[in-house]
Amino acid sequence: MTNTSHTLGGKVYADASSALAGVVNDDMSVMAGGFGLCGIPENLIAALRDSGVRGLTVISNNAGVDEFGLGLLLKTRQIRKMISSYVGENKEFERQYLQGELQIEFNPQGTLAERIRAGGAGIYGFYTRTGAGTLVAEGKESRVVNGDTYILETGLTADLAIIKAWKGDAEGNLVYRKTARNFNPMMASAGRVTVAEVEELVPVGTFDPDHIHTPGIFVQRIFQGSDYRKAIEQRTVRKRSGHAVDA
Repeated sequence: MTNTSHTLGGKVYADASSALAGVVNDDMSVMAGGFGLCGIPENLIAALRDSGVRGLTVISNNAGVDEFGLGLLLKTRQIRKMISSYVGENKEFERQYLQGELQIEFNPQGTLAERIRAGGAGIYGFYTRTGAGTLVAEGKESRVVNGDTYILETGLTADLAIIKAWKGDAEGNLVYRKTARNFNPMMASAGRVTVAEVEELVPVGTFDPDHIHTPGIFVQRIFQGSDYRKAIEQRTVRKRSGHAVDA
């Protein structure tokens, strides 16, 4: 990392590289927010790649796509293990997994979200019927309640959470936009250190307190990002006949 300036004081940093300075190291665990390619911390992922850290365990709903999102870290072989729900859009992910180069811990999507929420709330674990009787249940504690089998899922935390919000202020209060509220808010509370990138940094007092999605107490560092691609995973168009096809 070349830029370690901390220009605005408090929690505000100049850019992604300076916001990550001193908080990244090899073999750490990282939560990366967003859903698909929506609401992902684009600047922070690129800065994490440029930092050169390796052996990462990344907790994310998905693994990005080739050449974008977490696909950047897969391409450079900086990820050792993924804890995810959906990974079907990344050919490099598939190749590494089939070659035994990448470890995967699959989770049903709702289970993954609840594991992260539980970790942020200080809850050790919870019992769920989801996955009972399947490969998901292998090696996990189970119990029968009212005739139904439940499996124990443990909460998740991470050394670092990198998240993306629409707007934020210098205290770290965040507001998300639409689909970006998937995974980002709960990851903010489950990271030992949370770094947020926002599209717009606004003055403290701008937000109605009732409209804040993530209170600043969960955010240690914040910066205003730039050059957002906001890519689309699967772009489709509709033929005149009414049948949708890939573009």
